Amino acid sequence: MHFITRYSKYQIAYIMNIMTCAEKVILKSCSLKNINYQIDPYIGCSHYCYYCYALQYAKTNWTERIVVHENIIEKLSDELKDLHPQKIYLGHHTDPYQPHEKHLIQTRKVLDLLLEKNFSVSILTKSDLVLRDKYLLKNMDNASVSVSVAFTNNTIRKLFEHNTIDTELRINALAELKEQGIKTNALICPVIPYVTDVIELIRMLESCAGTIWIYRLSILNESDVYWQNIEPVLNKNFPNTKDLIKHAIFNKNHNFWNILRSELELIKKERKLDLRINL
Repeated sequence: MHFITRYSKYQIAYIMNIMTCAEKVILKSCSLKNINYQIDPYIGCSHYCYYCYALQYAKTNWTERIVVHENIIEKLSDELKDLHPQKIYLGHHTDPYQPHEKHLIQTRKVLDLLLEKNFSVSILTKSDLVLRDKYLLKNMDNASVSVSVAFTNNTIRKLFEHNTIDTELRINALAELKEQGIKTNALICPVIPYVTDVIELIRMLESCAGTIWIYRLSILNESDVYWQNIEPVLNKNFPNTKDLIKHAIFNKNHNFWNILRSELELIKKERKLDLRINL
C-alpha cells in the first residue's frame, strides 16, 4: 500500500510503506441493515472532520497521511468472485470522494469493477465529485447516494470540517443525481446543539432526498479524540454558549433534544417526510 502525505491542499507526495497489500482485506462486513459488505477505497480521510467517529479507530494521523491500497482491483476482484451480486456500502470509515479521489481515482476503479460484476452501491459522501460517476451509478441496479450535511452557515462549517465543500454544493449535487434517476438520501449529521439548524437543513434537502436521517453528536467521554478536537473550537468561537453546548452533547436527555424531537415529529407528520430521527 502507499501512504499519501498531505503537504498542502493541492500537493500530493507518495511514500512507499513496507506493508504488503496481502495483509489488508478490501471487502469487509457491514453492520448496516440489508447491506452485508462495505468497501473503504482509502484508509483515513483528508476531509478530517473534527467530529468524525472514525477518528477513534484511526491508526495513522490523517492530517499527515492517507493510506491507499495497492492493487485494489486485483484483490477486490478475488474477494468478490464467490459472492452473488448485491449492494455494497462505500463511505463508512472514509469518504470515497475525499479530495485525493480526484487524482487517485480509487473509488472510480472500484465502481468500474462492481458494475462489471453486476454489483450495486450505496454511497455516503460530503463531496460533489460523485457527479463524475453518475453514469456508472445509473447503470447499476438501484444504486443510491446520500450526502451528509450539518451546517447552513459555511463560515461555521469551516470551523469543524474545513476541508469539505460548501453545504449548498453537496445539496445541488444530490438534486442533479435525483434528476438523473438515481436514488438519493441525506444525513443531517452530526447535530451539534445550538449550532446545527436542523429545521433549515430539512427545508434545503426535502426536495432532493427521499429519506433524511438525523443523528445527534454523540460523545461518551471527554477523552475521546473528537471532543479534544471540538472543545477548542467551541471555546474560541462560541464563548457565550460553549457550556450549554457541552452539557447538551453529553446529556441525551437534555431539554434541547426533547424539544427538537417534538419539532421534528411534527414536521414529519405535517409535511409527510421520511425523517429518521435518531436523537
